[in-house]
Amino acid sequence: MNDRVVRVGDRVLDLFAGARLTPTQRRIAHCLVEHAQKAAYLSAAEVADLAGVSQPSVTRFAIALGYEGYPALRRVLRELTAAGDGTHVGDHNAMQLAVAAEAEHLGRLRDQLTRLDDVCRAADLLVNSRPLPVLGLRSAAPLAGYFGYFAGKIHPDVRVLDAGGTNLLDRLDQARTAGAGAMLAMVLPRYPRESLEALREAKALGYAVVAITDSAVSPVAELADVVLPAAVGTRLVFDLHTGPMAMAMVLLQAMCDADPEPVQRRLEEFEATASRRHIFQL
Repeated sequence: MNDRVVRVGDRVLDLFAGARLTPTQRRIAHCLVEHAQKAAYLSAAEVADLAGVSQPSVTRFAIALGYEGYPALRRVLRELTAAGDGTHVGDHNAMQLAVAAEAEHLGRLRDQLTRLDDVCRAADLLVNSRPLPVLGLRSAAPLAGYFGYFAGKIHPDVRVLDAGGTNLLDRLDQARTAGAGAMLAMVLPRYPRESLEALREAKALGYAVVAITDSAVSPVAELADVVLPAAVGTRLVFDLHTGPMAMAMVLLQAMCDADPEPVQRRLEEFEATASRRHIFQL
């Protein structure tokens, strides 16, 4: 897949940002992203065949996105696929293109954050949960640990859940019994089965789930109360998580803003303790 096709797919993905889609609708969305150039000139019936769904499902999908029907959505797809991006691929090597793609992801994240409703709702849920479980398995484990490290400076009881197995479900039980009402889940491609199973169990236990994932059509979307999408870079052998890390820090800032006085007090207490113990060189 060439660089321009990837960029077109990214623009198509933006159409679904923030949408709450059913599993069938997510299949259609994935199909449109993967076959953006082709799908822009297909009928609803042809898209249905390509995605393996019914034609009425394609129509309902377009309506769910706010369009009168699939023809209206198709016109938008054609505009997106026809738009040039002004990038000369030959001027850059593969590493530069990977970094440039991350810059584009951050640009879309910036535009997405024009509205902070979901971020603020997520922050309110998490800042009031005592304790606060933070789930991140496999590739998401470092992100969960990074968030948990800083969140622990403003929240009295952060519990990072970065190992799977039956012990993970025990820890969810323990946190819920201790009073946890919400949890944060980092679920990134290739979407570990254990992460999705843990979220199903969390919902059964009564948790409100906030998810940071790569897109609004991620498999985790149907399991979360609030979805905060941030694209993952796929230009290198292993994924780049620049966007999800930025989203995690945006969420943490919103948590600070949601409860400023206790947060400031905890930060001052941490700085005093760090100074007394000579934790940092500077």
